[in-house]
Amino acid sequence: MTTRIENFEQLKQKYEEYKSLVEVRADLDYDGDKKFILVCGGTGCVSSKSLQIVENFEKLIKEHGLENKVHASISGCFGFCEKGPIVKVFPENVFYVQVTPNDAKEIFEKHIMNDQVVERLLYVEPVTQKSMHDSLEMPFYKRQMRVALRHCGLIDPEIIEEYIGVGGYQSMAKVITQMTPEQAIDIMKQSGLGGRGGAGFSTGRKWEFGRMYQSDRKFVICNADEGDPGAFMDRSIMEGDAHTVIEGMAIAAYCIGANQGYVYIRAEYPLAVKRLRIAIDEARELGLLGKNILGTDFCFDVDVRLGAGAFVCGEETALIQSIQGNRGEPTTKPPFPAEKGLWQQPTVVNNVETLANVPVIFEKGPEWFAQIGTEKSKGTKVFALAGKVNNVGLVEVPMGTTLRQLIFEIGGGVRGGGKFKAAQSGGPSGGCIPEQFLDTPIDYQSLGQIGSMMGSGGMIVMSDSDCMVNIARFYLEFIVEESCGRCVPCRVGTKRMLEILTDITKGKGTKETLEELQSLAETIRDTALCGLGQTAPNPVLSTLRYFMDEYKAHVEEKRCPAGVCTDLLHYEILPEKCIGCTACARACPVSCISGAPKQAHVIDQEKCIKCGNCLQKCRFGAVVRK
Repeated sequence: MTTRIENFEQLKQKYEEYKSLVEVRADLDYDGDKKFILVCGGTGCVSSKSLQIVENFEKLIKEHGLENKVHASISGCFGFCEKGPIVKVFPENVFYVQVTPNDAKEIFEKHIMNDQVVERLLYVEPVTQKSMHDSLEMPFYKRQMRVALRHCGLIDPEIIEEYIGVGGYQSMAKVITQMTPEQAIDIMKQSGLGGRGGAGFSTGRKWEFGRMYQSDRKFVICNADEGDPGAFMDRSIMEGDAHTVIEGMAIAAYCIGANQGYVYIRAEYPLAVKRLRIAIDEARELGLLGKNILGTDFCFDVDVRLGAGAFVCGEETALIQSIQGNRGEPTTKPPFPAEKGLWQQPTVVNNVETLANVPVIFEKGPEWFAQIGTEKSKGTKVFALAGKVNNVGLVEVPMGTTLRQLIFEIGGGVRGGGKFKAAQSGGPSGGCIPEQFLDTPIDYQSLGQIGSMMGSGGMIVMSDSDCMVNIARFYLEFIVEESCGRCVPCRVGTKRMLEILTDITKGKGTKETLEELQSLAETIRDTALCGLGQTAPNPVLSTLRYFMDEYKAHVEEKRCPAGVCTDLLHYEILPEKCIGCTACARACPVSCISGAPKQAHVIDQEKCIKCGNCLQKCRFGAVVRK
C-alpha cells in the first residue's frame, strides 16, 4: 500500500504508475512478454474451488522461478457462470472453462511454458461444435456491452492499485476539484441514468432533490439488499468491483452535500461484504475516503451495515428503518427520503448498479451514455439470467435489446431442448412474460405495458415443463414469508391469495375461485402501503392474463398440463404395451399396482400417491402420466 494521495495530480501520477498492472487485460497497448493468469473469484466459481486454482498457479510460478514473468490473480465474475470456474490467460486472451484445481498444472506446463493451448478446456459452441479460444467470439458475449460490469473479470477486486490503474477515482477527483455540485447534477440529468433498483426514476433528479433540502447532516445510502429469487447482479458487482460503487457514492455525496455514506448489504453475501470492507479500508488509507479528500474541503466516509435478509428491506424506507436499528418496515411517503430519510435528515438511496454507472458517465461524458439504449431508457442493464436456460450467468445489454435476443442468442435457448413458455422479470414483483412477447424491447416502458417490470434485473426462464399456476404460487409463498406485516392488504391479502392458489394446485378450485383471486390481487395492488406490497400480485395477475387456459385446466378439468401439481397427476398403464414384467409393481411404495406376471397390470387410483416411480421404472412406455 502506498502513502496518502494528496491531490488530483498525484492521483494521475499513480494512474501512470499502476496502469501497467492491468494494461494487457484492459486492451491497452502492451508490448511486454509477461503473462497474466486471471481466475474468476465470484461466489459461484469460489464454491467450485477457484481460489485453490489460483494457489496452484502461484505454487507453479514459484517452483519455476517465474515470478517476474508470470502473474496469477483472482478477478470478479466473468459472467459465464454456467461454465465456471473460468481461467483467462493474457496477452493471448485464451478463455478456459470448467477448470479444476488439477487442471492448473496442465495449463501451466502447456500454455504458459510452451505456448500450447489446452484444447479440451476451451468453450465448444453447441451448434457448430467449434472450439473457441477468445471470449469475444462467443455468442454469450457478442451482444453484451459491459458498462456497470466494465471492471468485473478485469481487475483484482482486493487490490486498489489495479482499480486506480484502470482510471479509478479520477471521475470523483474531476468532480470535486473542477465542478460545482449543480454542474455535476446537471451532467447526471443529461445522461438519462435511471435508477437500476427497479423503478427507473431519474438519478440526477433524485440527487437534485437531495441537494434542495437544507440540513447540517445528509446521507448517501447504497442499497445492496438484493433479495429477489435468482438475482445476483449487485452481489457480483460488489464482489468484483466494490471501488466503483464507493466512487459513485462519493460523487453522489458531493452533489447533495453529504459527508457520510452507508452500504446496506445482506449478511448472506459474505464474500461481497469481505471485499467491500477491504475496498473501504484501502480507500481510507490512500485518502480517497475520509477528511479533506485530495486536498479539498470535501469530507466523506463510508460504513457497512449488514441486513438480515428481509426482502422488504430492499424498499428504501424499510432499509432506512433497519439502519436506524428499528424493525424493517416501510413508512408512508411523502415525506420521501430526499427530504426526511436516515435520522430524519435528507438522504439519497441508490442501488449498486446505479452507482456503478456513475463514474463512467463522468469519464466518458453524458452524451456517450445517453446514446446507449432507447429514447426513454438510457444505458445498459445487467441481468441475472437463470432458470431453464442453457447459458446461466450474468449479462449486460443495452436497453432495447429484445427478450428473444437475451434468452436465445445470449442465453443459448431453453435447456434440454424444451419449448419456451415464459420469462419472469422483476422477481416476485414482476410478471411472467409469454412467448408472444419475445420480441418486446427490454426497457421500463415496454415491460410495464405487458404487465411486467424491469425490477433489479432477475430474469428467470421457464419451459413447457413448468406449471404457471405453481410458479405464481411459489412467488406468493415467498411474498407471504417476507411480508413485514405492517399493512392489512399485504399481511392478510397475500396469505389469502396463497391459500387460493394452493387449493387450485390441489384440484379444489372453482370458476368462482378464479374470480376471487383476480379481485383480491387487484385490491392488494391498489391498497398496499409500499411498492413491494403493491407489486406483490403481479405474478398472479400476469399468469391469469396470459395463462388462463392453465388455470381453467386446473379448476375445470382437475388437470395440470405441465404435470407438476402432484395432486392432479394421474398415472395409467396401457394394457396394449404392458408385458407384465412387474418392474412397476416392485417399485411402488404403497403396493397399488396389481397384475400377474406376463399379464397387463392395473393401478388402483384410490391408493396411488402420485410418486411417479412406476413411470421411471417402465422400459416399454406402458405407464403414462395424464
